Amino acid sequence: MGERTILVLGASGLIGRFVTDDLRARGFRVVGLARSLSSAQKMSSLDIELPILSLDTAALTRLLRGHAVDIVVNCLGVLQDGPGSDTGAVHRDFVARLLAAIGDSGRAIRLVHISIPGAAEADRTAFATTKREAERLIAVSGIPYAVLRPGFVVAPSAYGGSAMLRALAAFPLDLPDKEMATPFQPVAVEDISATIAWLAARDVDEATVKAVSWDLMQTELVTMAGVIKEFRLAFGTAGWLRVAMPAFMLELGAKIGDLACHLGWMPPMRSTAIAELRRGVRGDPSAWITATGITPKTLTDMIGRHPATVQDKWFARLFLVKALILASLVAFWLVSGFIALFVSYRAAAAILTGHNFPPALVDPITIGTSLMDMSIGALIAFRRTAAIGLVAGIMASLGYMVGAAILTPDLWIEPLGALVKTGPAIVLMLVALLMLDNR
Repeated sequence: MGERTILVLGASGLIGRFVTDDLRARGFRVVGLARSLSSAQKMSSLDIELPILSLDTAALTRLLRGHAVDIVVNCLGVLQDGPGSDTGAVHRDFVARLLAAIGDSGRAIRLVHISIPGAAEADRTAFATTKREAERLIAVSGIPYAVLRPGFVVAPSAYGGSAMLRALAAFPLDLPDKEMATPFQPVAVEDISATIAWLAARDVDEATVKAVSWDLMQTELVTMAGVIKEFRLAFGTAGWLRVAMPAFMLELGAKIGDLACHLGWMPPMRSTAIAELRRGVRGDPSAWITATGITPKTLTDMIGRHPATVQDKWFARLFLVKALILASLVAFWLVSGFIALFVSYRAAAAILTGHNFPPALVDPITIGTSLMDMSIGALIAFRRTAAIGLVAGIMASLGYMVGAAILTPDLWIEPLGALVKTGPAIVLMLVALLMLDNR
């Protein structure tokens, strides 16, 4: 058997990144493809950035031929429709083009497709229904395939729902009792990668694995409360008194998350995430275990063998605070500019007048700085421009401090200490800037 080439689609994600690195360590030639990769994720010349979802069938066919691909691992997925995210386009339409490209490639290629567990009858969200539509397309395609349906994925890194559970474990806060009792069968990301490696070692025409669909998860049924409990044991927070979040707060958080999604952010708490959480994560891994001989890691194996590091604890504590920091900075800049321009314009202008500014400059400066403040708030609000807004906010704050020191030094000793408080605001913006990364 010659060297197998594996193409991983979505190599920047939680599963895709781990699988790419792990399969390389196992000796496979792995091409990692993603729309964008961070500098830290570009581990090899075979880590490639391409607009995957824009590729038509012909471009995908050339990609498969050009890299002499033997196995395609499709880890692409989006949680919810929104600006730049279309569940139908990602889960169904792209898979249709990919299947056509595999058929046109002239190569014997196995498709390993990452899907979701659970009965199709329980699908209620666009996320779930489009995932299931992709499975049906694959089943009738005639190409060798393995549909893998992982449970709740536990990995060394954290993103989305896995990050949110870590955050809950770090705080004395629980979700409502009903949600905490939902079934939540986990799987170690190592077991997913081991399964793909096992499939990659099989001949593409081997009858027993030519068309399989497996649930990947530990056999013992656990609940969300059980998963969070294991994280709390690792974090050292298991003995804390906890307060259950009221149900209305969960609904409100989902609506705020949906709004943030329209601004380009991808918060873990959105309406689809809550709907899928309430559905639970369960399945039957017996067929997978019997076929591969893999013994799935238990929750204790995944989380409980080692205490959390200081990096783990900092991340968990700051994950939810990140949204609060950004929201407070947006409000700070928007409200301060709005008040100066529309509510207390005369008082704002009087600050300049009282320090002997030329009358002709008072109105332009007051209006200009107010509009600048509001623009900074708007820039921070949108994910795509948040970094620009934060840098602009830092520079503007430094400009206010330096300008006041030169032109109005008495403002530094005024009773409310407005300029003195600008220093901590700059530090908070710097913290936000350093926390913008998602992956």
